Amino acid sequence: MSLPRTVEDQIIQRAKRDPEAFGELYDHYYDQIYRFCYSRLRDPNRAEDTTSDVFFKALRAIGRYKPSGHPFSAWLYQIAANAIADHYRRARPTDDIDDAVDVSDPQQPVDERVVTSDEARRVWSAIDSLPEQQRIAMTLKLGEDMKLLQIAEIMGKSEGAIKLLIHRGMIGVRAQLGVSVPVGESE
Repeated sequence: MSLPRTVEDQIIQRAKRDPEAFGELYDHYYDQIYRFCYSRLRDPNRAEDTTSDVFFKALRAIGRYKPSGHPFSAWLYQIAANAIADHYRRARPTDDIDDAVDVSDPQQPVDERVVTSDEARRVWSAIDSLPEQQRIAMTLKLGEDMKLLQIAEIMGKSEGAIKLLIHRGMIGVRAQLGVSVPVGESE
């Protein structure tokens, strides 16, 4: 996951003076950020492009980076979340039925695979419209299958705050999808 804070801080300070030192951060965090991007974009080429864009933006802005008590990966996840949101804002619907068929279990009938793919797109679209902190927490939980403690560390919040963000995010997603919220779950 994250590097030890002192080691990470030393690498960041070197990277501010020497772009080649940034390569250590890139090597350590690339897989994490790629998985995050892939979990949202569901396309290896788009995920690679977005991941590259994240690290390019991070390299350009490393001089302005100030440690805030959060792991460096939290900053990278934030850049990635923004890049993914930008991607969806720019994207036009170009998916076709053949793409939908490739994303599911080949044993499942084609019509069921299309429905499942469409439902996943609707859920992720609803997540994309959440407030930023809810969106990041939901993506790390659902897309990356991270534990609450890991998400809390990345986002620099308490576990309780993460639970609340995810809870509110789920309410927001349900509301956007027109799914009723069971009694006791609303605020």
